[in-house]
Amino acid sequence: MAEGLLRARLAGRGVVGSAGLAALEGRSADPLAVELLAGRGIDISGHRARPLTPELLAAFDLVLVMEAGQKAEIERLSPSSRGRVHRIGRFGNFDVPDPYRQPRPAFEGALALIERGLDDFARAFGRPA
Repeated sequence: MAEGLLRARLAGRGVVGSAGLAALEGRSADPLAVELLAGRGIDISGHRARPLTPELLAAFDLVLVMEAGQKAEIERLSPSSRGRVHRIGRFGNFDVPDPYRQPRPAFEGALALIERGLDDFARAFGRPA
């Protein structure tokens, strides 16, 4: 969901990608995530999961994660990524819980937190949300 939202907000002004520490490679986005973003005019039906690799980490200037534990794990695996890895809830001091295998309200809550975090990043860097 974060990739879809950020891709839509940047509208071609940057490269946006998504990867996970425990991604089930090739798996499509959860139908609830697809539905919620479709309601915002964002199509993530073609999304496929991929694992986070050192090469992917090196390719991005900014890496946003959902939880503090993910940030710590990435920085442990790749010390050179320090300073580029931030929680999406950095400015609001919150984590975004993973809604995987949860009911719709968990997806709605995660989406609301992702939007809030992206808004906070946009304000912090003087860009329109």
